[in-house]
Amino acid sequence: MGDVVLHQDLPIAPGGLKGPRAAILIELKRAQHLTATDLAAKLDASLNGIRHHLKELEAEHLIEYDRERRGVGAPVFAYRLTPHGEALFPRRYEGTLLQLLDQVAQRDGRGAAAALLESQFEAIADRLAPALAEATDEERIERVTQALADDGFMAEWNRAPNGAVVIAHNCAILAVAERFPEVCDAEHRFLARTLDATVERRSHILGGCGACEYNVRFRRDGAVTSKET
Repeated sequence: MGDVVLHQDLPIAPGGLKGPRAAILIELKRAQHLTATDLAAKLDASLNGIRHHLKELEAEHLIEYDRERRGVGAPVFAYRLTPHGEALFPRRYEGTLLQLLDQVAQRDGRGAAAALLESQFEAIADRLAPALAEATDEERIERVTQALADDGFMAEWNRAPNGAVVIAHNCAILAVAERFPEVCDAEHRFLARTLDATVERRSHILGGCGACEYNVRFRRDGAVTSKET
């Protein structure tokens, strides 16, 4: 899929954990069903050390595993986050926001609540507009993805042959999205507007996927380009 541009220094310390255990949880948030060997390679750590931390995290009911057969040989243990593990990741103001949206929907109708959600993304887009005005495609997608990461969406982007892919591994307002899925459409329009691109959703957390993934095709030249220096 090309080079990966990560926002690895995210303001996320799952459940207050630090060090290798936090790093393992973040890797499992980014890609479920990883083996101890996978994690050791990603984190440049010893296999025995990773296994030790996995046992601790399993004992705390933060991760669990499935036995998977991968080619020849015995099944391997493929780890994933439990609901308790998922709950450690940021959920930005979702309780307060959900209560506000319910009140607006009861008073003025669901359309008014959806409009309120839309206005939040429009406010972010307006805030980004000056920085994006003369930006290259790469600068544009970097700033937009960083804005999502800053809001707890654990975002990254990958270069692709015909543009790019934006991936949000965490939904910071999941309870809101479950009650008001219109917020997902608002996010979709936000990306199209701020990236000045055609954006297609390829996977969806609400649909049971591990991340929301968007295919981005830039209108200007069809590919991510870097400014010459």
